Amino acid sequence: MSVLSGLTPANVFKYFEEICSIPHGSGNTLAISNYLVDFAKSHSLNYIQDESNNVIIFKSGTSGYENAAPVILQGHMDMVCEKEPNCPIDFEKNGLTLKLENGTISAEGTTLGGDDGIAVAYALAILDADDIPHPPIEAVFTVDEEIGMLGASALDCSPLTSRIMLNIDSEEEGYLLVSCAGGATATCKLPVSYCQPTSPIMNIINLKISGIEGGHSGVEIIKQGANADKILGRILYDISKQLPIHLISISGGNKDNAIPKKAEATIALYAQNDLDILNKLIQNENEILSHEYSHSDPDISVSYEVISNDLADTIAVMTDEDTTKVIAALNLLPNGIRKMSQDIEGLVQTSLNLGIMNTIKGNNHDGCICFSFSVRSSIKTEKEYLINQIECLMNSLGGTVELSGEYPAWEYRKDSPLRDIMVDVFKEQYGHEPIIQALHAGLECGIFNEKLPGLDCVSFGPDMKDIHTSNESMSVESVARTWDYILEILKRLK
Repeated sequence: MSVLSGLTPANVFKYFEEICSIPHGSGNTLAISNYLVDFAKSHSLNYIQDESNNVIIFKSGTSGYENAAPVILQGHMDMVCEKEPNCPIDFEKNGLTLKLENGTISAEGTTLGGDDGIAVAYALAILDADDIPHPPIEAVFTVDEEIGMLGASALDCSPLTSRIMLNIDSEEEGYLLVSCAGGATATCKLPVSYCQPTSPIMNIINLKISGIEGGHSGVEIIKQGANADKILGRILYDISKQLPIHLISISGGNKDNAIPKKAEATIALYAQNDLDILNKLIQNENEILSHEYSHSDPDISVSYEVISNDLADTIAVMTDEDTTKVIAALNLLPNGIRKMSQDIEGLVQTSLNLGIMNTIKGNNHDGCICFSFSVRSSIKTEKEYLINQIECLMNSLGGTVELSGEYPAWEYRKDSPLRDIMVDVFKEQYGHEPIIQALHAGLECGIFNEKLPGLDCVSFGPDMKDIHTSNESMSVESVARTWDYILEILKRLK
C-alpha cells in the first residue's frame, strides 16, 4: 500500500516511493540502475548505462524549445545506509518502510535516502511528463557519490553536449550552492633512526593533549580552533628548549579530514629534577592555551604521566638529530586556514588539516613518522601551491609526500547566466533573495566542472534534516515548492 499517494506533485512522490522500495545503498546500485534503464525503455527515451551503473537518459525539448541549449538534470542514485540497532531491514535485500507524519517523510528505523533519491524522482517526473515546457534534457544519474564520488569520476561525459547543469543535491531550501573546494590527501613520511641513549633514562613520560572540540575539517576549520597534533608539536618544542629530551613515539588523530581532538608523545628524560621543571612547564602551557583557545576549545588540556621505567635500560629513542627534525616538522608544517574567499563572504577558500600522525617502527633501528593532511581549496592553483609548500619542507628534512584521493574544485563563476535566472525566479516565487553559498568540501559538481569546460552549474534542493542518520526526514511542502521552482527555471531556459 502506498504511503505517499495523495501528495502533490503526485509523480514526484510516486517515483520517490518506488525508488525507496529498491535497495540502493552505496556499492549496491545495479538494481536501481536497471530500474532507470527500464524507465527509459518504457518511455522510448535514449539512454546510456555504463559499467559503473551510471545512467544518462536523453529527452528532446518540448514544442518551442527544440533548438534551446540542452540542460543537465543531475543527482546520485545511491544512499547512505544507517539504521537503529533493532531495525530488521537488510539494506542489501530490502526496501525502506516509509512514514508520513505532520507533513514530513521519514523511514522506520533507517535513513530515508532523500539525499539523493529526491533528485532522481524530480528528474523522472519531468522525463515522464508531456505537459512541462523544457529544453532538451540530459538526465545524469551517478552512483556511489556517498563513498567518494566514484560514479562521477568514472563517467564518460563525452556524450553530454550541455554546459548548463541543475544539480539537485542540497538539503536546505533557499540556498543556491555555487562553488565547492577541490582537495587531496597528502601523506608525509619522515624517516627516523633509533638508538640506545648515551645517558641513563631517568623517566619515560607520556605527554597528552586533550579536551579539543575537533570536527570536520571542511566545516569546522573556519572556527580556527586547536589541532591536537599541532599543539603537541608546540609543547614539545617548548620542553626541548629547557630540557634534554628524546622522542620515542608520537601519535594523534585517525582521519585526515577530521580535526584531531587528542594527541600524545612518549619522551625520555635524563635528570631526576627534570620532572619538577616539566611540572612548571606544563602548568604554564595550560595557562597559555586556556587563554588562547578560551572560545573555541575551553577544555583544552596538556597533561603527562610517568610510565613504568622497567624498560628504561633497553628502550630505544630517536636520535638527537631526528628528535629535532620531527619537532621541527610538527611546528613548521602548515595547518588551518590559508586564505579566505574574496568573492563569497565567510567562505574558506584554501586550507589544510593535519588529521593523522603516527609512528611506524621498523625491524632494526629505523622507522618513520607519518603526517596525513586533508588539503582543500576552491582554487586549483592554490591547492597545488599548498601541496608544493608541504613538499618543499619535507624534502628539506629528508622526507617524502604522496598524494591520493584527489578531487577537483568547482570554482565560483562571477558571470553565471544560470545563477541569474535562478535568483530571479526565486525572488518571484518566494518574495526574498536566496542565499548564495559555497562549500569548503568536495561535490560532484567539481568533477563535472572539470570534465565539462565552461559548465554553468548551481546546486539546490528541498529541506531535509538529519541526513545520513536514522532520523533523516524530508519536508513535503518543501519538495512541492522546489518542484515549482525547477519547472519555472526550465521554462525560462529557452
